[in-house]
Amino acid sequence: MGFDVGAIRVVACDIFGTTVDWRTGVAGQVAAIAAERGVALDGGAFADAWRERYLPSMRRVATGEREWAYLDTLHRESLDELLELHGAADAIDEEARRRLVRSWHRLPAWDDTVDGLARLRERYVVTALSNGGFALLTNLVKGAALPFDCILSAELARTYKPEPEAYLTAARLLDVQPAEVLMVAAHKWDIDGAKRAGLATAFLERPLEKGPSLTADRADDVESDLVVRGFGELAALLEAGPRT
Repeated sequence: MGFDVGAIRVVACDIFGTTVDWRTGVAGQVAAIAAERGVALDGGAFADAWRERYLPSMRRVATGEREWAYLDTLHRESLDELLELHGAADAIDEEARRRLVRSWHRLPAWDDTVDGLARLRERYVVTALSNGGFALLTNLVKGAALPFDCILSAELARTYKPEPEAYLTAARLLDVQPAEVLMVAAHKWDIDGAKRAGLATAFLERPLEKGPSLTADRADDVESDLVVRGFGELAALLEAGPRT
């Protein structure tokens, strides 16, 4: 069965990289905090290395290798490892480490995000659906003025995307069928996970998600119901479809 735009009732949006620019936000805060402590750290390279530990740390939770831990805890564990590797562990104290972990709570929205989400809300329930913890997402959404109808954190499912239960929990909480949810993400792994759970999918290209030196996921490598280059384009595409 093909994609039916008329069946969509909920638009669920990934956050890190899709809705907000995690790399610019984290890199700038890392560089600033390191400079305060007299440490020479390349903020961009450090942010990249931190992000590389993101999926593996969550996979250990999803597979049962370790007990449930929300994302701030996983980020803190990865941060401590990286500071040791960079020889900066002694210079970055506990207060600075807490601020670094909370850098993921303060990230700038991409230029198209706020207006695009507002347009989508005119027709759909629009929710964040992220691996970020509930407090993290609340702070991030408030700080970036993201006009979501609600926030759905993987913390509510006690597992992480791309595990099916993370997506299915969102559908259950909003009292819709999985096929009535359109998952919007800039990552192949997220699109693939949503498809396995029975959700409709929209791959949103973010060529600069990983900065100027690394290659972000590309539409040519992703099988998705829709491919768009921003939230405004997604809103226009869905507005052209039938109303239910």
